[in-house]
Amino acid sequence: MRVSVEADKCVAAGQCVLLAPEVFDQREEDGVVVLLHETPAGEHHDAVREAAAVCPAAAIQAAES
Repeated sequence: MRVSVEADKCVAAGQCVLLAPEVFDQREEDGVVVLLHETPAGEHHDAVREAAAVCPAAAIQAAES
């Protein structure tokens, strides 16, 4: 899996961090998403898919490799 984020679309809802804290974080100053791992380990794939699905700004893309 390859994950990408569009930080300029992010509305800082934080759902991604709640669902997959090993893969996503938020900037301190404005809460915008920070991608920690572009190719997360297999055990995080389901959480990343869910984070992408619930992102209110559709700022997360997860593509199977």
